[in-house]
Parts: sequence; C-alpha cells; structure tokens
Amino acid sequence: MLRPRSLASLVIAGLTLFGAALPAFAQDPVKVATNVYSLVFENERVRVCDIKFEPGEKIVPHSHPDHFVYVLSGGSLKISKPDGTSMDFMGTPGQVVWIPAETHWAENTGKTEFHALVVELKEPAPAKATEAPKDHADDAHGDSK
Repeated sequence: MLRPRSLASLVIAGLTLFGAALPAFAQDPVKVATNVYSLVFENERVRVCDIKFEPGEKIVPHSHPDHFVYVLSGGSLKISKPDGTSMDFMGTPGQVVWIPAETHWAENTGKTEFHALVVELKEPAPAKATEAPKDHADDAHGDSK
C-alpha cells in the first residue's frame, strides 16, 4: 500500500505531466509557429494570418477558433489531430475551406510552397438595439393627419 506521502507525490507528478501536455494542444499558432504564421491583421472580431509552408516543413500542435482558410498558392498538407486521425489536404488557388474550432498540426507533404490566409473568427459583437422603422405608408397616399 502506498503511504500518503508517496500517493501525494504521484498525484502531483501526474498533474504536472498532464498540465505540461495540455498546453501543447492549446497553443496559439502565431506564438509557437513563427516559421509558418505571420499576423497580418487583428481586431476584436477577427484575426488574419498569412501562412507559408515550405516543402517538408511542419507546424507543432496548435488550436484555432472557428476559422476559414483562403488558399493563395496550392499544395499538399497532411493535417493530424489529437485523436490520432489525419487527412491529406490538396489546396488549390482560390479555394476557401471552413474549419470549425479545433486543435491540429500539419506538414507540407508536397513539392511546392503552400501559401494561404487563415481568418479566425472571434466572438461576434453584441447587436445594437435599433428603433424599428416607422411605417410611412399612410404618408405616401396622402392620408397623413
């Protein structure tokens, strides 16, 4: 049987290892993948990044909110996810791809540079209350009083 001190040490070690692994799957690509991601524009509603993958280049695990990708120059990417699945993506210039929030990592498996814009959506601004338009139908018919 483990003594309380040994059990506490195991729990602390486990939490430390879990905590160290968790951030790897929640990293900001602009911070952890400066070799691929460049911030182009950001405000309270969106963030736009320019990405350039050279052939064979890889990007570490990172996360995005809901976003879309606009392909500037096509190529082949292998996109992998934490659940062990992966997919091959063949991007073509002008293609737009919607991607719900996720964590992934990628590798350029092609022979050409893959270049695209990534547009991440942030929480939308609250709708402003507006006054309903007045019905001026009576005015148009000369029935106004």
